[in-house]
Amino acid sequence: MISSEIEQFEKYYTMLTEYMVTYSMQIVGAIFIVLIGLWIAQKLAKFVAALMTRHNVDITLTNFVSSVVKVLLIVMVIIIALGKIGISVTPFVAAIGAASLGAGLALQGMLSNYGAGLAIIATRPFVVGDTIEVKNVSGQVKTIELGYTILINEEKVEITIPNKHIVGEILHNSFSYSLVKGEIDIAYSACSDNAISLIEDVLKAHELVAQNPLSQVGIERFADSGVTISYRYWVPTTKIIETKLAINGGVYKAINNADIEIPFPQRVITINKADLES
Repeated sequence: MISSEIEQFEKYYTMLTEYMVTYSMQIVGAIFIVLIGLWIAQKLAKFVAALMTRHNVDITLTNFVSSVVKVLLIVMVIIIALGKIGISVTPFVAAIGAASLGAGLALQGMLSNYGAGLAIIATRPFVVGDTIEVKNVSGQVKTIELGYTILINEEKVEITIPNKHIVGEILHNSFSYSLVKGEIDIAYSACSDNAISLIEDVLKAHELVAQNPLSQVGIERFADSGVTISYRYWVPTTKIIETKLAINGGVYKAINNADIEIPFPQRVITINKADLES
């Protein structure tokens, strides 16, 4: 039994020795090709990244393209090196093709997100810092990744949206600002022009209220108990709540200090004297 194992070992040793003698120069050449290929792949990836950065291409797309270029070049170098030492690469190519097909079917949802991410980065319908609304979800864009986009709303809650749910949908983009609406009622006997002027002053005095587009103040409707004055203004998306509270407080204080009546809900009842006597 021991002699049989020794014979088998000698057989493998002889085969390895013959292979090394036959392909020694090819092995050295393959190693040299791999080393040179890795060096070229690294340099080419850096060159592509620098070129895209110079042309102000999005950083996410830049990193993705440079990585793809590097991986493709390394795969080509390995295939060439394997052929150099006498190993047929045809079965490997077929196996890679079959594996790619299976992986593509299994990861169809993920790949669609990546494809949508590339479309977003290439077409740039929005950028980091913009305020968008899509599929009844809104917030300021915090991060754009290949597979998903992260929004942050006025409550500081992060919302992760798969990119396939953004591309092809109706998209609202108000850039870095959001519209805030408010209203207050004044008595019918009060001067509406004075109230509108006071509200405009409050909006102009607040540092977070945008000057472009301009705030809008005017009569919204004629309610049962008074005249409704509506005011609309733009603020940074991440500052909506604190700005709205400050503006509402300022408007209420200004109206009160000007002795403009703020009516409460009321109904006027008319009693007919003739009906009482009868």
